[in-house]
Amino acid sequence: LIEMGVTTLFGYPGGAVLPLYDALFEDARLKHVLVRHEQAAVHAAEGYARTTGKVGVVLVTSGPGVCNTISGLVDALCDSVPIVCISGQVSSLLLGTDAFQECDAVGLTRSATKWNHQIKTVDEVAGVVRKAFSVAAGGRPGPVVIDFPKDLQQQLSKPQPALRAPALVVPLANRISRERVKTAAAMIRAAKRPVFYGGGGLVNSGETACARFTRVVQATGAPCTLTLMGLGAYPASDPQFLGMLGMHGTVEANLAMHEADLIIAVGARFDDRITGRLKDFAPHAKKIHIDIDPGSINKIVKVDLPMVADCGAALALLEEELAAQLAPTDTSAWWSRITTWR
Repeated sequence: LIEMGVTTLFGYPGGAVLPLYDALFEDARLKHVLVRHEQAAVHAAEGYARTTGKVGVVLVTSGPGVCNTISGLVDALCDSVPIVCISGQVSSLLLGTDAFQECDAVGLTRSATKWNHQIKTVDEVAGVVRKAFSVAAGGRPGPVVIDFPKDLQQQLSKPQPALRAPALVVPLANRISRERVKTAAAMIRAAKRPVFYGGGGLVNSGETACARFTRVVQATGAPCTLTLMGLGAYPASDPQFLGMLGMHGTVEANLAMHEADLIIAVGARFDDRITGRLKDFAPHAKKIHIDIDPGSINKIVKVDLPMVADCGAALALLEEELAAQLAPTDTSAWWSRITTWR
């Protein structure tokens, strides 16, 4: 954990994880925050991950401990928050015997995580932990669970060579097709009623990605709306900002999406709180979708131009391409219409 850059973790102790707590007690480099419920540990780690840019770490016991993490893990999975949850487990020899507080942690958390794994030998601990951090932080971030039997916690492993901690966001610039970037820029330049639709992927990508998004929107003169998870990715004081989108959003943001002839979705996933009835969603619009998760593209809404990429990397190329192309179409008529909805 220290090798991975961890300084703080959140948890609640129990019998099956006490050897790890004993180890924590012996090392002042790791600060443990005691919660009152395991679900709260995951939510606290989510807040920590969002505010620090680090992977949030959770430590819980077996049985009721890991079961109580499910709501938090699902939340982290849906909101793309990197979490590594380490759960204690009964001793290896007792697995499958319905031992006290034994539960199938791997089976329970399979649909609530990006990846999970049960430790089988003590010598795989270091490699599994390194992989857990890489999976949690890489691509579209999310939660990972490591299930750790108690008897293996009490054994000594062979020394493992130290590695550098993985970056929070894995750049995918080399996967972006220049032709797709050129096509996207041409579509934006040709649109008469464009709308930029930003989501939490911008925030996850970082401050640089948000700044690039702001520059691209302002350069095109197009209106911009954000999801709840994307708030902060574009300055709310800017006159091009229409407010939050969706069932709890502003009238002008929702009407602009409905009447648009082009939607540029960046780090957003067209969830049901945004689309409402799919058959009536943005009926006149072509759609460009930039997202790091290929599984999110064409999952809910069919798009015309998919771009699987980190938001920051894609926006850097798009900003460059827009600057090289001709001046945009006049959107004054579009803004006149939007003004009537405000």
